[in-house]
Amino acid sequence: MSNLAVCASLTADPVDALIKSIRIPPRPSLLCDLQRELGADEPDPLAIGRIIGRDVGMSGALLKLANSSFYGGKRQAKSVDQAIILLGINQVAALMTGLLARQAIGADNAALASFWDLSTRRAQAMVMLARRLRIGAPDVAHTFGLFCDTGVPLLMARFPDYAATFAEAARDPLRALTALEDERHSTNHAAIGCLLARNWGLSTEVSWAILHHQDYAVLEDTATDDGVRSLVALSLLAESAIQQYQGMPGSLEWDKGGARACRYLGLSSGETADLLDELHDCFHGEH
Repeated sequence: MSNLAVCASLTADPVDALIKSIRIPPRPSLLCDLQRELGADEPDPLAIGRIIGRDVGMSGALLKLANSSFYGGKRQAKSVDQAIILLGINQVAALMTGLLARQAIGADNAALASFWDLSTRRAQAMVMLARRLRIGAPDVAHTFGLFCDTGVPLLMARFPDYAATFAEAARDPLRALTALEDERHSTNHAAIGCLLARNWGLSTEVSWAILHHQDYAVLEDTATDDGVRSLVALSLLAESAIQQYQGMPGSLEWDKGGARACRYLGLSSGETADLLDELHDCFHGEH
């Protein structure tokens, strides 16, 4: 090895090397094609339907989601083209992005299946909240809700003891969930999720919100984009509703950031309670 190479290896950032050792799934070609069409001056719904139609399994899964109570209305879509007409191309693209993420990252064991069930429920709740509060675009809220914790399964695949770290961090009533991750693994699921979002061509708003979604001080940082803060605030409401639905006595994350989220969103305690009850009813209505 040359002297130059030795010097380079000695000065290399170990954290950078660690992050490079974590497998980030490449952006699926179907998603590239979808994003290319969406980026056109006038996206063609028929072209988008043809792109999605290449994968029969994805088409069927999309229709199932599109016809759920969170996304569909009284009319049921019987084809991808009908789903695009009823939901709009942006919401359909968001649903497809989520389905492709599940396929790329995997759901081949009980832990991953449970992870995706929780992520899907969060995404559904975020869509409903964005619509009810008229904050941001529902498709952006959906994408963030689904992707914000995608760093978790990627870190589970990299570190055999990561699941234990995450479980312990989630029980900490005071510190940010990412603090223990950083101490033990020199990175955290928010940073890795942000990296995945950037690699997959998701919006800057979604990527930054993923990076900061466990840092509730961002809700009071006026220098941070409102779109980012809105997503973080809505995710706290969704988290609280999910904990309630699962029969938990409370939510530690809500205890850490709920008051800040309500102040940012301008919600009274009564309005917050009504929203959480409505989400709870919607979760039950899915069964």
